[in-house]
Amino acid sequence: MTTFATTTTGRVRHSFDPAAVEVLLCDADGNLFPSEEPAFVASAQVTNRCLAVLGVTRRYGAEELRLTTTGKNFRTTIVDLAHEAGLRDALSRDALEHWVAEERSAVSTHLARTLTPDPAVREPLLRLAQRFELAAVSSSALARLDACFSATGLAELFPPQRRFSAEDSLPVPTSKPDPAIYTFAGRELGVGASNALAVEDSVPGALSAVAAGFQTIGNVAFVPAAEHSERVDALYAAGVIAVVDSWSELEALLS
Repeated sequence: MTTFATTTTGRVRHSFDPAAVEVLLCDADGNLFPSEEPAFVASAQVTNRCLAVLGVTRRYGAEELRLTTTGKNFRTTIVDLAHEAGLRDALSRDALEHWVAEERSAVSTHLARTLTPDPAVREPLLRLAQRFELAAVSSSALARLDACFSATGLAELFPPQRRFSAEDSLPVPTSKPDPAIYTFAGRELGVGASNALAVEDSVPGALSAVAAGFQTIGNVAFVPAAEHSERVDALYAAGVIAVVDSWSELEALLS
C-alpha cells in the first residue's frame, strides 16, 4: 500500500504502509524531548575542561557544539575534537572513560532539573502506544535517558527494556550515524523493515536508521525555526520517507 498523505513539510516520498507498522523506534534527544540545547550547556563545560587538560586552547560554546555535533554522543565528539586539534592518541582508554562518565553525570543532572512534561508529546504518544510498541533508540547513555524520561513523564511509555543506547547497550560503544544501535534494537525486539518505523530529528540519526534498513520519518518538532528548512532538506537527503512538524502530525500520518 502506498500512502499519498501530505505533511506540512511535504508529501510522503516513498511507498509506505502504515497498517504494517507494529513498532515505533524513536530517537530520544531532540525528538521525544527538547534536550539538545540544555544538554550542550552542561556538555560544553566538560568538553572545554577536557580539552584544557589535553593542552588544547580552543574552546567551544554550547550552541557551536550543538550545531556541529547533534546526533553524536560525547564519546565520539570529544575524540573527534581531539583529532581536529592534531591529538590522535592523546586520550587513553581510562582517560576517555573518565571524561565520558563526568559528562554523563553533568548532563543527566542538568536535564533532570530542566526538562518538564510536554502535553504536545505525551498525549499523542499515549494514543500511539495503544496501537504500537514504543522503543527508544539513542546515541545517549542510559543514565541520561533515564533522567529525561522521568523528568518528561514518558518513563512508562518507554520502559527500561525498550531503551537502547549506542553508548551502553552494545558490546563496543559507538554513536549514530553508525547503524549498529538500530540493528541491535531491531534484533532484540524481533522487528525489521517490514513492521518497524524509525522516527528521527537529526541527520546522523536518520542515516543510522536508514542504513539499518528501517523506513524513517523525520520529526522537526524541536528544531529551531531558523534551522527548520535546512534540516527538512537534509533529512530528505538522508533518506527519510516523510518529515513531520509534531507528534500529532505523525499520529495523523499513521492513522
